[in-house]
Amino acid sequence: MSQSNSPSAVFLQFAKWPEAGRVKTRLMPELGAVGALEAHITLTLAVLDNLCATGYPVEFWWDRLVDDHPAVAASILEEVDGAGLVQGVQQGDTLGEKMLAALSQSLCDYDRALVVGSDCPSVDPDYARKAVACLADYDVVLGPSDDGGYVLIGASRVAEGMLDNIAWGTPDVLAQTCERLDAAGLSYCLLEPRWDVDEPEDWARFLRTC
Repeated sequence: MSQSNSPSAVFLQFAKWPEAGRVKTRLMPELGAVGALEAHITLTLAVLDNLCATGYPVEFWWDRLVDDHPAVAASILEEVDGAGLVQGVQQGDTLGEKMLAALSQSLCDYDRALVVGSDCPSVDPDYARKAVACLADYDVVLGPSDDGGYVLIGASRVAEGMLDNIAWGTPDVLAQTCERLDAAGLSYCLLEPRWDVDEPEDWARFLRTC
C-alpha cells in the first residue's frame, strides 16, 4: 500500500475505533456483534486501499483514540502505520462539526481536502480523483449516496455553519447540506451517486464486488 506525495490535495479517512457492539450496528442482527466488527475492519481497509491508490496523501482520522490497543484493531493499525499515514482524532459533537474541523485544519496545509467514510468502498480511486478535479472549479464537492446522504465531501474553501443543523443518518442529509452551502455562499458540485454499507443488503453487495 504505497502512495506518492502531492501538495495539492489530501484525503481524510474517517473511521470509528473498532469495538464489538459499537460499529456497523445495523449489520448485527444478521452478522452478530463480532461479525459486524469484522465487516467494519474489512470495509475500513478496503476504503484505505482505494484512497492510497489515488496517489494523493491520505490521513486517517479516528473518532477517538484509546490507550489500550486491542488485537481487533491491529490489522487496521498495521496498515496505517505501515503506510506511514498521519493519524488524527475527530473533534466536535456532531458529524458536521467533526468534518468541518478536519477540513478547516487540512486546508491550512493543502489546497483541497476531502473526507471519505470507512463504510464507502464504492469510492474507487478514479471517483476520488474526479472529486479532487472538481475542486479546481468549485468550493465544495459532494459524492451523493443512494440513501440520501453522501459518501464523500471535499472542499477548497469552507465557511462557518456550512454543516450545521443537519439530520445525520436520514434521507435528507444531502438536500440539507446543499441548502447550508447555498446559504453560506459556497459553490458546489455533485458527482454521480455511489453507495455505502449500512444494511445487510449493502454488505452482500460489497461481497459481490470483492
